[in-house]
Amino acid sequence: QVQLVESGGGLVQAGGSLRISCAASGRTFSRYAMGWFRQAPGKEREFVATISAGAGTTSYADSVKGRFTISRDNAKNTVYLQMNSLKPEDTAVYSCAAATKYTFPTNLLKNYDYWGQGTQVTVSS
Repeated sequence: QVQLVESGGGLVQAGGSLRISCAASGRTFSRYAMGWFRQAPGKEREFVATISAGAGTTSYADSVKGRFTISRDNAKNTVYLQMNSLKPEDTAVYSCAAATKYTFPTNLLKNYDYWGQGTQVTVSS
């Protein structure tokens, strides 16, 4: 079992920055990949970013590449998403997820078996 709790969401103006965090407990955090997904109202959940178990490899959705950075601190059992140059279209509920059967990063939703409750990020124009 893995428990995931996000924090750090909020309201920010377009062009601003925000960092959200996800604290994990349960299984050994450093042994599995982590990802961030988001879901806007009326839209399907979409992949944002993923990071390998050892933090050496990352992958991003094209829509956030160059603006968002995923990182993790295995000593603190925490994964982060630094979001810069935010746009109104980034408004969504952001959820972290654990892919406990994988050590390499994966953008496939079906590979993630544990999810956090989500944190709201709202970008005003």
